[in-house]
Amino acid sequence: MTTIAVVTAGLSQPSSTRLLADKLAAAVSSALPDVKIEVVELRDLAIDVTKNMLTGFPSPALRAAIDTVTAADGLIAVTPVFTASYSGLFKSFFDVLDQKALDGKPVLIGATGGTERHSLVLDFALRPLFAYLRAEPVATAVYAASSDWASPGDLDTRASRAGREFAARLSSSPVAPVSSGFVPFEQLLTGGE
Repeated sequence: MTTIAVVTAGLSQPSSTRLLADKLAAAVSSALPDVKIEVVELRDLAIDVTKNMLTGFPSPALRAAIDTVTAADGLIAVTPVFTASYSGLFKSFFDVLDQKALDGKPVLIGATGGTERHSLVLDFALRPLFAYLRAEPVATAVYAASSDWASPGDLDTRASRAGREFAARLSSSPVAPVSSGFVPFEQLLTGGE
């Protein structure tokens, strides 16, 4: 069974960010048989994420969320847009992950905002974040402005396309992380590899 973690950083309840995350998860589920979806609502972990950043120690609830994301075969990550970028809560969650936690992991990215003008957040904020984390975002990302919810036909089409791409990536064999070629000094001394 393929496991997908869905990280959503919406703050309100109900949240258009969560609605988009659910729409993307449904698109993947319809394209990929035998899939298990596990949702991580960052809104519920905001205080835990902040405490982890201050102390370096996750609470049990945050540890469970981190384990869900790192153990998943793929990740759907959706954030609201604040000040032309991802939310601080969204970024803070990914800051507390181990730097290698997402190596080679397929990611479907999405964002929500009030106007279409913020859609570039996908390519100018989210893709660089996940590239830095060495994850593998699929080609189609989905942005949903407030107007998309009034007549969601085009949004459904984009979500379906992204879901199919993500499902196809999950179905293919994973790409092994590339070794950096770095050899610790101790290994050089002992001749180990």
